[in-house]
Amino acid sequence: MPSVSEARLESVLGTAVDGIVVMDERARILLFNKACETLFGYSAEEVRGRNVKVLMPADYAHAHDGYVHNYLETGEKRIIGIGREVRGMHRDGTEFPIELSVGEAATPEGRQFIGIIRDLRQRKAVERRLAEAQAQLVSMTRISALDEMGAAIAHELNQPLTAIMLYLQAAKRKVGDDHRDTKLIEIVDKGVREAERASQIIQRMRRFVEKRDPERRPVCVSRLVGECLELVTLGIDCRDVEIVNEVGEDLPDLSVDPVQIQQILVNLIRNALDAVRQAPVKRVGITAAAAGEDMLIRITDSGGGVPAEVVPTLFRAFSGAKKGGLGLGLTISRSIAQNHGGDLAVEPNGGEGGAAFVLRLPVVTPPRDGQADAPPGRRGQTA
Repeated sequence: MPSVSEARLESVLGTAVDGIVVMDERARILLFNKACETLFGYSAEEVRGRNVKVLMPADYAHAHDGYVHNYLETGEKRIIGIGREVRGMHRDGTEFPIELSVGEAATPEGRQFIGIIRDLRQRKAVERRLAEAQAQLVSMTRISALDEMGAAIAHELNQPLTAIMLYLQAAKRKVGDDHRDTKLIEIVDKGVREAERASQIIQRMRRFVEKRDPERRPVCVSRLVGECLELVTLGIDCRDVEIVNEVGEDLPDLSVDPVQIQQILVNLIRNALDAVRQAPVKRVGITAAAAGEDMLIRITDSGGGVPAEVVPTLFRAFSGAKKGGLGLGLTISRSIAQNHGGDLAVEPNGGEGGAAFVLRLPVVTPPRDGQADAPPGRRGQTA
């Protein structure tokens, strides 16, 4: 029959929340409580007499006996009397974080070492969720500030844009009256159109920030892509870049807000041109194909591609790696696509190397018998 002290010890070991393991000078396990059985997946009978290394990952186990021997020889403490975070290993090979405190006791049978083990997985999970929540809060704060700044900038830009259009229109009349220079008139006309386009973009961006639905209408894909290419290449030397536009004219119309989709395509084409600047082969390709009720517009480049470790955060605000950028271009582009019921994704560019950005957008749905044609609602929206 156990003594009172033995019964008390057994009760403490059996009810302790933390794992308790006792080993001798040769690192053999003498005692293994119920919490340790739950934590490591072994029964006390299975580990009693075995080296404590059975509870450690390989990198810890390899050095453990040396630490014990060094302490017995020199008295130099590495972990004894000091709590520290290490890793334990479950019977099934799973590694997990633990907090380990080791004490020493002199007994008639020699020195023994008592380890108190606390499972840190739940605490780590809470810390991780807290860090993610804090990071999200910081990001949302920055985006909110950017929204306010964008609204202020849009308001301030409207006046100079209006003045630019008035000056250009006056210049056009002056040139037409005095010189009849058709080439110069054409250039001024383009300037007026681009100023109007800039004004439209600002208004659409304000609508987007205010979470309004896009102003959809049927849009020709080939014409839209052609206008975007003209806008991107205006004033940029692209003579050493092969730009291949393979978008056919026989595709169904898109049901989109053209100005918003122009923002996406212009951003993607500019990114593709930037990606091939230093590449041995400088090629940017644009294709489009219908896929059911959607259109897939694919912009490819022969650049260095997107590193695998960057892909998970590529469309996250303020995470862009482009020097001097805020990392908002792809974030806004994907949000616009999803607001249309589509999406924007990245994938490797097959055997050619580089990256391929695939923009999915809804096409104009043919009307059913007896029903008027209407732009499709949001379908298949993904985060």
